[in-house]
Amino acid sequence: MDERIGRIRRLPDGLVNRIAAGEVVERPASAVKELVENALDAEATRIDIVMRDGGRTAISITDNGVGMTREELEVAVERHATSKLKGEDLTNIMSLGFRGEALPSIGAVSRMTITTRAAAAGPEDSAWSLSVEGGRVGPAEPAALGQGTRIEVRDLFYATPARLKFLKAARTEYAHAVDVIERLAMAHPHVAFSLGDGTRTSLRLNEAAGDLFEARLVRLGAVMGRDFEDNALPIEAEREGIRLSGYAGLPTINKRTTSHQFLFVNGRPVRDKLLYGAVRGAYMDFISHDRHPMLALFLDVPPEVVDVNVHPAKTEVRFREPGLVRGLIVGALKHALTAAGHRASTTVSNAALGALGRSAETAGAPHYQWQPPSYTQTHVPRGMAEAAMAYQAPIGGMMQDVAPQARAEAPAPESAALQNHPLGAARAQLHENYIVAQTGEGVVIVDQHAAHERLVYERMKKALEADGIKRQMLLIPEVVELDESSVDRLGARAEEFAELGLVLEPFGAGAVVVREVPALMGEADVQGLVHDLAEELTEFGEAMALKDRLAHICGTIACHGSVRSGRRLTVEEMNALLREMEATPHSGQCNHGRPTYVSLSLNDIEKLFGRR
Repeated sequence: MDERIGRIRRLPDGLVNRIAAGEVVERPASAVKELVENALDAEATRIDIVMRDGGRTAISITDNGVGMTREELEVAVERHATSKLKGEDLTNIMSLGFRGEALPSIGAVSRMTITTRAAAAGPEDSAWSLSVEGGRVGPAEPAALGQGTRIEVRDLFYATPARLKFLKAARTEYAHAVDVIERLAMAHPHVAFSLGDGTRTSLRLNEAAGDLFEARLVRLGAVMGRDFEDNALPIEAEREGIRLSGYAGLPTINKRTTSHQFLFVNGRPVRDKLLYGAVRGAYMDFISHDRHPMLALFLDVPPEVVDVNVHPAKTEVRFREPGLVRGLIVGALKHALTAAGHRASTTVSNAALGALGRSAETAGAPHYQWQPPSYTQTHVPRGMAEAAMAYQAPIGGMMQDVAPQARAEAPAPESAALQNHPLGAARAQLHENYIVAQTGEGVVIVDQHAAHERLVYERMKKALEADGIKRQMLLIPEVVELDESSVDRLGARAEEFAELGLVLEPFGAGAVVVREVPALMGEADVQGLVHDLAEELTEFGEAMALKDRLAHICGTIACHGSVRSGRRLTVEEMNALLREMEATPHSGQCNHGRPTYVSLSLNDIEKLFGRR
């Protein structure tokens, strides 16, 4: 027999707990998560956390929950002891914790002290305290504490030195804990939270007022920022007993990563590929593939249709009918985005005002008290800063600098009525790409190419859903040279392209010939379109579903078939574009999630020039 293999034996309880702790307590933030979840299950309305040295030296968590009696305290530190499971039913779990592993696991790898006083205790009754050191449990002793529980964890992982070597810097470990607390706080807006390092408090979230739906938005604003709160769309939907609620940001407020996508199932923060995939599918029409929306979604499902006992950390779930859940999320998000119409996020206007303020300062003009936002979700359209610089130049040289690139239109008799429309009446065209319109409350600046791109895209989608996209035959078929692999990829998708009005076929080993294009495209850049489609197929390959591929191809065709930058428009054409934008859903952003227009209120403009 191999000398490394001994006879089968039972492991000591202390070793069993240390092994279990490796699954439950990965880092200090894991311990914080487990203990805060216990406090929430204990109906606490205030939870205060202190972490010294990133949690390595000490963690203290104090709550005002129902507390424990002496007898409950002595049982609580035993493995697999819990008050949260009624009987042996693992299909009806409504609490955050249920495995009975957190306290014994943490106590097995640290020096832990629990002090608690039950809510039902009388004035003469004492609080009780119990210590666990490296898995060894001491006797319960009288202590002083108001209602609730305080758990102090010192020297985390001292009993498992190998785990200490894998901890990151104190700041990194603390940041992980911040993320944990913020996620739990979003799901429980009526609970107050604080997190500090013993010398200062870095996170303080007061109890939010109002009903659950209102309180959630206030709490989300406190965690995700005021920009999100101002630009969040309410989400409410229900299907077959599964309820979805929460808030989703407009497409023009987005991030480079999914770090601001928060998903909850029955109040439990989860990271689930199905849910992330549903979000990506819902926003595919509205945002670039390398950008991600901001949102917080809450799923309330009957406990018997979801399995939360998938992983010891309880951050993964498994649904009985994943297709139903995905369809509910995609449908609810798309409905909310459609209802938003042509609305763009206020961050677009904030970014524009910030750019104008900085341009004024650079040009030597007085710089008043405008403060740009601390971060920007979207960029200012090309040319805006330059236009701002030109208009803020000395009056004597202004017309000379701007005249070649700007064209003003005399107000027509009907323009006063047009100003009452949301996007106003066209007044000028700057740099042969930006339409300036006057509204009753301020000014709107439209990127004509980005706006028309969205309009063409929406027309193509409607045509595709109806009787197909009409084609126009090229008088002279256009040959596009490509590498051999790109020709093969395009040829394999020829039928899909034909559905969208683009008829092409391989033309030898290194080219394709385009015979027909969508009628909506007009005078299209066929060479550029085909090259872009080839690049996108190289990037996405087979990863995209057919429907998603068609939508993405529609977007690329729309980009090449829209009004180009540099084209002069008449005032009638500009106003027609504005009216169609108002009537078209999602026209506040192009197919890549960039804003199509910037709205500046008269109040903000007057502040910029010191009139207010």
